[in-house]
This record gives sequence, structure tokens and C-alpha cells, in this order.
Amino acid sequence: MEIEFKRLGEVDKSSLMELMNDPMVRRQMPLFTGAFDNDACERFIETKEKIWEEHGFGPWAFVAGGEFAGWGGLQPENGEADLALVLHPRYWGIGKVIYKRIIDIAFGEMGLNSITILLPPTRTKIQGLQRLGFKKDGRLTIAGEVFIRFRLEKGR
Repeated sequence: MEIEFKRLGEVDKSSLMELMNDPMVRRQMPLFTGAFDNDACERFIETKEKIWEEHGFGPWAFVAGGEFAGWGGLQPENGEADLALVLHPRYWGIGKVIYKRIIDIAFGEMGLNSITILLPPTRTKIQGLQRLGFKKDGRLTIAGEVFIRFRLEKGR
């Protein structure tokens, strides 16, 4: 299956709203509260596009086989590049392929030495992250929500 990386503004907003309102997805995103309606979607896209403008990198929309599958990529967080990967449940099986491409970009063309991932404490199944080489690296509070930070060093 071909997977394209596009800018979030290039995908159908209704598909993004469907993803961001999916209960299985929302369960893992404590910073998103309330309905993700058209206005919230517009603000979300504007915020993510601003990251690209200010930092030269940011999150993409993932399109698999011509269908919107999710969003993610690298975003600045406390002076570091933090990896986000939010997929629609029907596309959870393609996460490893997307992850590999993001890692290649991070450690290849971007020349980063490490990246982080922030997970809410409710995410207890972390064995997959550990197999990928991520190590627990403290806690971080964002907008009153606690996250556990994991770090992957280049070459892992």
C-alpha cells in the first residue's frame, strides 16, 4: 500500500474530524477535550501549519491507498523534536511503516541526535517502544496533563 505524506491542509477536513472524534483515538489524547468540530479543526490545521513556518518541520497527514489514515510527524516540544503518530483505528497496522519513514527523516535529512515521544500515564503497553530503542526519560506536564517522556537516540 502506498503511503503519502501530505500537509494537513491538503486533506478533507471531515476525515480529520472523524479521526479526532473517534473514541478509541481520543482515549489516548488527554489534551483534546470537547468536540473537534469545524472551528476546532481549522484552528488545529492553522497551529500545525504555523509549526512548519516557524521550524521548517512539523506534522503531516498520512494518506494510505488514497484515503486519509491519520496525522503525525515531528513537532517541537521543549526545544526537542517530539514524535506524534495518530492513526485511525482501521489503519493501526501501518504505523511501523510510517514510523520508519519519520525516523529516517529525523536522523537522516534533519540530522537529529535524538527524538522524544510523550505518552499519557494511561498508556501502559510500552514494550513496543522499548523494542524500538526508546528509553524512559522523565515526565513532562503540558496544560496540566502529565506525560511520560521516552527518548530514542540516533543509532538505536
